[in-house]
Amino acid sequence: MRPLIITASLFSLLSSVLCSLGSNISQPLDSRLILPSNFKPPQVFRNVNLVRTINLEKAYPRDTINVIIENVDKKPQDEYFLPFESALLEKVGAFEVRDKKNPEKGGFEIGVVEYDPQSSTQFYHIRLPEPLKPSNQQTLSISYSLLSSLFPVPAAIGQMDKQYLVHTFSAYSPSAYTTLKQKTKLKFPGTEIKEYTIMPKGTGVDGSEDPQKQGSTFTYGPYGELPAGAQEPVRVRYEFTKPLLHVSTLERDLEVSHWGGNLATEDRYWTVNKGANLSSQFSRVTWQTTSYYKPATVAVSSLKMPLLVGSLNPYFTDEIGNVSTSRFRSNTREAHLELTPRYPVFGGWKYNFRVGWDADLKNFLRRVGSGDSYVLKVPFMEGPKQPEGIEYGRVEVRVILPEGARNVKYHTSVPLVSAEVLLRHAFMDTLGRTTLKLTALNVVDDLRDTVLVVTYDYPLIASLRKPFTISLGVISLFIAAWGIGQLDTSIGKRK
Repeated sequence: MRPLIITASLFSLLSSVLCSLGSNISQPLDSRLILPSNFKPPQVFRNVNLVRTINLEKAYPRDTINVIIENVDKKPQDEYFLPFESALLEKVGAFEVRDKKNPEKGGFEIGVVEYDPQSSTQFYHIRLPEPLKPSNQQTLSISYSLLSSLFPVPAAIGQMDKQYLVHTFSAYSPSAYTTLKQKTKLKFPGTEIKEYTIMPKGTGVDGSEDPQKQGSTFTYGPYGELPAGAQEPVRVRYEFTKPLLHVSTLERDLEVSHWGGNLATEDRYWTVNKGANLSSQFSRVTWQTTSYYKPATVAVSSLKMPLLVGSLNPYFTDEIGNVSTSRFRSNTREAHLELTPRYPVFGGWKYNFRVGWDADLKNFLRRVGSGDSYVLKVPFMEGPKQPEGIEYGRVEVRVILPEGARNVKYHTSVPLVSAEVLLRHAFMDTLGRTTLKLTALNVVDDLRDTVLVVTYDYPLIASLRKPFTISLGVISLFIAAWGIGQLDTSIGKRK
């Protein structure tokens, strides 16, 4: 039994050494701007001219504010605040600010102000790259999406009826500063607008009809000088006979295998259609009849997923099991996966599923020089690409690195609420695989294919961990079998 004891001792010693090597993991930090409860944005700016565009062509509104700001203070200023109602702030996603004249310089530093949770107004804090000097001007391009802010009216319709959505907003763009001139444009998906708010005569500076209509575009304004916080509620109701697909949770796993040279991707979706409910029971006969001429419908009948070139071995399953109604097309120029759910997903219906595929790791991973450092470049999220758009309430991305990876760092332009490095235990692991977990809230499909860059160190001794463990396990098994074979298991005395 001595060889078995010696082997176990060596295994324990090596495991402790490898554990010390793998414990050097960088922990991302999270910082927030916390201000006093009596905070009010200092009136150091004014909006010289503001143009706001609300795009309603997708299942979620997309607001873009182009504004010329001017420093009216005697000192250089670099902090600009944008107000939101507290209930609305929870729905804001994909918030981005750039210099309108130099968008290639990248987005500005932004964050949510924490000062008084009981206040009806909250703020986004925008930091200019360089302080704006007194009397100088700068043009900002502010864009964001509002998730779960559209609702159907009526709430229930027939299986073949049209769907109408309602959106409410303020004709005056939200601002913490005085605005000298502004207007708001609305882009509808079509020309059938059932209802819309008409502003009183004389509200605009030119006294013309308000809103002004031109095809599928409405314009409220222009309006003259308005104080900070001015509001004028507007309600519009328009046709949108498409699904309102909402993914409450997306769990995405990216598993890196150095030994197999493979990048395995799996996405798990929890979806619901927030469109109008059916006013009567679903008719399979009617659905099959309409499949020939495919009219506009609020049901989700298919999901199209463009994948990266080189993707292979896709699979599509739901809570029942494998779903065979899918098609995969791959060549040297594209890789396209088309999914057909097990049943059409009408308004109020839910459908949970998972989809996965493999890819050659060398297309995503690069080694830095001749050392032990690696750079992994992958999409933060992929998923279906629908013309009506998809919104995501919560996205969790886990990058599962090889066992023993350390000094993990990351970079992505997607706003995150948390980032942590964990250990994930799988088959034949000793200490567990290093896993980077990133969480984002209120994400829209406009951010699909956004790059996620992960850097880490993977020493040679760590790469030998698994083959050594397997070899040691096989050797130990043979030694144990040999040792057991040497035992005397007879009951009587030997003659």
